Amino acid sequence: MHSKGETIRQQNQLSQLVRAIIIGMLTGLVVSLFRLIIQHFLQFVQASFHYFHGHPWGLVPWTVGSVILALLLGWMAQRNPNIKGSGIPQVEGQLTNQFDEKWWPVLWQKFLGGIFAIGSGLFLGREGPSIQLGATIGQGVEERSKAGKLNRQIGIASGAAAGLSAAFNAPIAATIFILEEVYHNFSPLIWLATFVSALCSNMVSMQFFGLKPVLNVPYNYMLPNSLYWHLLVLGILLGVLGRFYQVVILRLNGWLAKIKFLPPVAYPVVPFLLVIPIAWYLPLTLGGGNELIIKLRFLPISLALFVGLFVLRFVFSMISYGSQLPGGIFLPILTLGAILGAAYCALMVQLGLIPARYMPNFIIYAMAGYFACISKAPFTAILLITEMVGSLTHLMPLAIVAVVAYLVVDALHGEPVYTAMFNAFIGNNPEQQRKEDVTMSVTIYAGARLDGCKVMNFHWPSDCIVMVVYRGEEKIIPNGQTKLQAGDTLLLRANSSMTKQVYHEITTAAHYAQG
Repeated sequence: MHSKGETIRQQNQLSQLVRAIIIGMLTGLVVSLFRLIIQHFLQFVQASFHYFHGHPWGLVPWTVGSVILALLLGWMAQRNPNIKGSGIPQVEGQLTNQFDEKWWPVLWQKFLGGIFAIGSGLFLGREGPSIQLGATIGQGVEERSKAGKLNRQIGIASGAAAGLSAAFNAPIAATIFILEEVYHNFSPLIWLATFVSALCSNMVSMQFFGLKPVLNVPYNYMLPNSLYWHLLVLGILLGVLGRFYQVVILRLNGWLAKIKFLPPVAYPVVPFLLVIPIAWYLPLTLGGGNELIIKLRFLPISLALFVGLFVLRFVFSMISYGSQLPGGIFLPILTLGAILGAAYCALMVQLGLIPARYMPNFIIYAMAGYFACISKAPFTAILLITEMVGSLTHLMPLAIVAVVAYLVVDALHGEPVYTAMFNAFIGNNPEQQRKEDVTMSVTIYAGARLDGCKVMNFHWPSDCIVMVVYRGEEKIIPNGQTKLQAGDTLLLRANSSMTKQVYHEITTAAHYAQG
């Protein structure tokens, strides 16, 4: 017979999974609509500029309307700073209890702001906003159900994974990305609910967009072993350029702050005006870059063309993101990687070192490598591109490029771009940090200082209490003699004024060995 405690545990787990399903379905619906509207909006912009080629007078009202829309979006973003950018730093702040936000204002303002910013053709991605949209839905469901603080965190993580899953139709990679890069927590408590939400969200998204891979880049030739040395060279190139991307994107706000003649509310006017000539001459490049990635292999194999596309995408991506509008860098990074892969292949074709038929291969490899080194999440990058392309046959060369690029950025002292953005966000917004005592969860890794340590033998930060230890499906109320183990998830309470310091000390002890 089951004990009363076992029965309660099973009921709580079932309740959490039911809420995970609800979060996944709701997020799938919201993000699919978000994605669909942006897609139609971009098609409208491209069709409009096709019309303007025969009726150039139409550019006058379009330009006036663009300035008005840019100012409205700028006003909205400055009024609610939590909707700026991708939203991933905000979600990470919530999951580490160093920041909090009200879910409903962020949900509807991010939805509308993202549609107009990304749909207008700016080089911004829908994936970061989709993660934040999902996180707000998860937060809303858990708060309405009054399920407790830990379940609220699980709900936010579940919604975030569901948002990325619906944006990319990649539920496995979405789950790994949230756990590896955002939450840094692989507890069984977390991953099951997160994965269930991602699957449910993907099911809803498939009803809108079908089973076709998001990045349909088919190829007919496997890269022979004799050409594998190119993977090392490509990985090194991507690592160096990835570190350059990190430096520029992380210094962007500092550079913008030096511009005194333009108030922040007017920042969006610049990209909204610059996108007009881009839409006139190169409509294929508009938006996050999904369409460009798919059609890259059909373009002439020209090194000059691909280098020009890279410079355009890089510079205008920075200008678009610097406008502080709702929009992310996820898909723009993948687009830059794809162009670099095409440029590398074009160069090697000109030198007679690679046959032109391997162009699609290098586009796929470079997407994974560039994202892996910039985000420093190689496992996510490998799974993401595999799911998005819809094929496992390229897994080995893709993994080589991703790992080499990652190691290059690591050697150049680069840190994960989303973590760096989160630290900058928290540092620039101390007034938005949580004011009351906070509850945080940390998972112990094998070989870490806390692995095998008794609770009484570790010097815990002041005002920090270990409330619960989750070991698999077991819930332990700890005392001084409780011996912690790898895989344990600790639920801690700390004073809000010490949250950042406590989280750093505990995660260091839970993830790393002494030294």
